[in-house]
Amino acid sequence: MKAIVYDGPHSVKVDEVDDARIEGPQDAVIRITTTNICGSDLHMYEGRTDVEEGTVFGHENMGIVEAVGDAVERIEVGDRVSVPFNVACGTCRNCNAGWTSFCQRVNPNEGMVGSAYGYAMMGPWRGGQAEYMRVPWADFNLLRLPEGTDKEDDYTMLSDIFPTGYHGTEMAGVGPGDSVVVYGAGPVGLMAAHSAFLRGASRVWVADKEQDRLDLAAQIDAEPIDIADVDPVEFVLDATSGVGADCGVEAVGYQAHDHTGEEHPELVLDNLVNSVKVPGGIGVVGVYVPEDPGANGELAQEGRIPFQFGQFFTKGQAMGTGQAPVKRYNRQLRDLITAGRANPSWIVSHRVGLDEAPDAYERFDTRENGWTKVLLDPAA
Repeated sequence: MKAIVYDGPHSVKVDEVDDARIEGPQDAVIRITTTNICGSDLHMYEGRTDVEEGTVFGHENMGIVEAVGDAVERIEVGDRVSVPFNVACGTCRNCNAGWTSFCQRVNPNEGMVGSAYGYAMMGPWRGGQAEYMRVPWADFNLLRLPEGTDKEDDYTMLSDIFPTGYHGTEMAGVGPGDSVVVYGAGPVGLMAAHSAFLRGASRVWVADKEQDRLDLAAQIDAEPIDIADVDPVEFVLDATSGVGADCGVEAVGYQAHDHTGEEHPELVLDNLVNSVKVPGGIGVVGVYVPEDPGANGELAQEGRIPFQFGQFFTKGQAMGTGQAPVKRYNRQLRDLITAGRANPSWIVSHRVGLDEAPDAYERFDTRENGWTKVLLDPAA
């Protein structure tokens, strides 16, 4: 089958790989109808991880069940499903506690807990930027969707970025009437802004330097902050009479850049500490890694990010971090989409075939204007 595979820094290619197949009695094989390029894929694409050449990318996947193993009882051939990016067994201690993002049985890499499809250090599970993919523990992992093709571009956000953005607001403690500042207007940051409004936020600011992304934030009545023009901390403090936002979400990660393009991995964490109130909440869903050999400084190379912890402590702020446990939120978010209460597809800019994926990766990575969210259609 055709798949998108890693071919070295700043390069992916369309290649023929072995067909996805049933390998265990709890497996399912999915015919992919939509698979998305994620901002976190760019860390691998840029060579900032130890991902191996030949790895099939793709952890944002949905499609139709083509085959199931003998032990699969709930999921049936023909079901339209969303595939959470977390690979989870459903029976370990963490899964039973609702932390499917930290399943204890799925990742053989030393020191790593939790797994994902097609991602560096996240286990042996092949990604879904392909014509088909295998899903283990199918009854537990797969989320059924309404039949047909309606709202395809909305439901495809359920595999990762919509639950991840929502998780950021959950960890930040966003509630009715709260003001929220989101750093990063990429897909996850925009989903965090959308989620903040769904949770009753009265006011949401979104900080970034890319105008097309800021324009998308404005479309849902979030207030854009162009960090190339203003200091985002001063902007939020001025807007709140010096108090700061009630809550903040970090949706950038370890490759944070200032408005000139210079990398500062601590930048967004510092900005959040300084622009969120005493004692506000912060949710960090931007990716940070234990090691980053490509970083500019020695500490960052070791995964050590010095930020204003003293100020964070003094202000009594709370911070939650880590990969989103998608299954904790995806059913509820699916139902909001079905009811027309949530419409995450407003961020989609392009839907292209697998053959166009190498070009799409390059355009998305360079932040080419208008390339805000790319969906891949293997049937195109």
